[in-house]
Amino acid sequence: MTKAKCIYVVDDDDDIRTLLQTYLEKHQFQVLTAESGEAFLTDFKPSQDVDLVILDIMLPGQDGFSVCRSLRTQSQVPVIMLTANSDEMDRIIGLEIGADDYLAKPFNPRELLARIKAILRRMEHTEIVEAPNVAQRFYHFSQFTLDTLSRELNYQNEKESLSGADYNLLMLFLASPGKVLTREHIAENTRGRDSAPLDRFIDVHVSRLRQRLREDARQPQLIKTVRGQGYILTADVLTSDTAHVDEQH
Repeated sequence: MTKAKCIYVVDDDDDIRTLLQTYLEKHQFQVLTAESGEAFLTDFKPSQDVDLVILDIMLPGQDGFSVCRSLRTQSQVPVIMLTANSDEMDRIIGLEIGADDYLAKPFNPRELLARIKAILRRMEHTEIVEAPNVAQRFYHFSQFTLDTLSRELNYQNEKESLSGADYNLLMLFLASPGKVLTREHIAENTRGRDSAPLDRFIDVHVSRLRQRLREDARQPQLIKTVRGQGYILTADVLTSDTAHVDEQH
């Protein structure tokens, strides 16, 4: 029998927590809840079998942005942020700190369920792709090495852990070096089929990845914009089962 997926709901609104717990349990999910960011961070452990976190932005004390930043220092569990603010900037900030998706309040529980399923499908696909294959544990490009097990990006012996969103986008480019990736393709493969390919969100996402790659924002060299089409990774990509390869690349 397949183990039920576990969803952690963090929201200070009792009615919303009860609604989501009842609705998600009805759809065979295990549900944990917390009424504040502090309570969630105290209870959450990376070793827990939590498959996804639903995180309200407007929390008392530590807000959702702060909680998400803290969470990303210890876990890459997918995060859907809930926002009562119609301002697009909330969503962009959430993306920049490592959230995987967003939903504005008030929301339809069916839409939330669809987004949850889309993210979990994507995670299952990623796990299949990343199943132990020592020949492809490390990806080498330009002066970078990506460790797919630890999700650490190494640049001249400086290591940086990547958020789930940044990691997934980088893997998308590394799988198709020299090929133009449209915004629609990026949206479908990083945000799920149920998410609209919102150009500004994709552009912000790519901009954030460029920062991780130490790109000059005005003249990026590794990930270039192809006007009217999308983006392209210009570097050659090598794979190996060790963290070092010959300097011929």
